[in-house]
Amino acid sequence: MFLINGLEQNTLAVTDRATQFGDGSFTTARVVEGRVQHLAAHIGRLQLACERLSIAFSDWQILAQEMSALASEQRNGVLKVIISRGPGGRGYSGSACVSPTRILSTSATPAHYTHWKATGVTLALSPVTLGRNPYLAGIKHLNRLEQVLIRTHLEQTGADEALVLDSDGWLTECCAANLFWRCGQEVYTPRLDSAGVNGIMRQFIMATLARSPYRVVEVNAPLAAISQADEVLMCNALMPVIPVQRYAEQQWPARELYQFLAPLCESSD
Repeated sequence: MFLINGLEQNTLAVTDRATQFGDGSFTTARVVEGRVQHLAAHIGRLQLACERLSIAFSDWQILAQEMSALASEQRNGVLKVIISRGPGGRGYSGSACVSPTRILSTSATPAHYTHWKATGVTLALSPVTLGRNPYLAGIKHLNRLEQVLIRTHLEQTGADEALVLDSDGWLTECCAANLFWRCGQEVYTPRLDSAGVNGIMRQFIMATLARSPYRVVEVNAPLAAISQADEVLMCNALMPVIPVQRYAEQQWPARELYQFLAPLCESSD
């Protein structure tokens, strides 16, 4: 199902900046028993992105109501929200855009997540790196061509997910997930101030670990860092957390951190 500016339809003006320039942002939320998980956090993510992109969207209460209404109809699954700058002219200038576009859609939860939780995933190093851009880092803007190429290369391997570096060679994330690794009681996650997406579940996990016996640290780390890890896991709002079983010749059978986080992430709201 699609809602565009509150109307049930699935067509968008070709002049919309989403199609012309990828000029907008999006978030993807998990729906459980008719409720949007982390609704306030998803709204906050979109607000931050619109502020960073100078998109004058103000209908936040209407958007939250539409998200909740669609979730109640779907019961369980995925809710995606896109906000673009709206219809505009041919050129880069957005000065003629006076009405941002909001697009909501629902879909089924990816079936393979259940299998991944039981078995863990295998990672492959992506040959595509993420460009460093501090101004856009962290937000989930509509320019996802890097991820499209990462996914294209991943599908040529036998791995489940990609291990992605930035253009300076630092560990950054997976194709569609954030990354954590544990060394004893220390839990590390890549810094995302120059590249990558600061996911909703990443934020939840970091807040959870800050109140736990574990110590979470954001780092610029090379690929070799995970070879020293006792455990590796990845997360996003839909998974919400998955253990990593293997990368190259390295294996991580430990599940200590995963077993601590999984019930908290599954029940989070």
